[in-house]
Amino acid sequence: MKILIANKSHAFYAEIICNTIEESAKVRGTGIARRTPEYIIDKMEKGNAVIALEGEKFAGFCYIETWSHEKYVANSGLIVHPDYRNHGLAKEIKEVIFEHSRTKYPGSKIFGITTGLAVMKINYELGYQPVTFSELTDDETFWKGCQGCKNYDILTRTERKMCLCTGMLYDPDKKKETKKERKPKSSFNDKAFKRLKHIKQTLFYKKEK
Repeated sequence: MKILIANKSHAFYAEIICNTIEESAKVRGTGIARRTPEYIIDKMEKGNAVIALEGEKFAGFCYIETWSHEKYVANSGLIVHPDYRNHGLAKEIKEVIFEHSRTKYPGSKIFGITTGLAVMKINYELGYQPVTFSELTDDETFWKGCQGCKNYDILTRTERKMCLCTGMLYDPDKKKETKKERKPKSSFNDKAFKRLKHIKQTLFYKKEK
């Protein structure tokens, strides 16, 4: 298995990447903004994506998006082909795209929003911390990308203050301070995040009825 910085030679895989992302969203029951093959190819040509290949077969993918004039960076579209799931490949891809993001955009804050506990745990281990949505980018284009999600109404009802997703942020400046102080890092508390998600579901879905 190889995880590579994607380039234009990998454009052949753009269609299967888009289809795999869409099918995965259907299985999870989440709505996401569909990306076109052209959009994926553009990321590849700019060196803003990584691809996992088993020989010539597509195994996984993730790309970089920049917001607010590169003040914020998001690692988006993380996907693993069904044939390669449950073997830790998603974590390996996240690690590679995270390090690539830090190298290419060293001063940027790296963030993400997700409902998936597995992704939250990976992010936490990379140094992300849970934050309120107000600490994320205010770029309208990013938030418009949520319109395809079935929970978009929750986001608008709360005036974009919260949703079922949890916001997570890696701030390079804060990490420098933490490193100097040498504070011990606590382990990821998945039970706490599960409780938080349950509370949100109970609160927001009741309001919808």
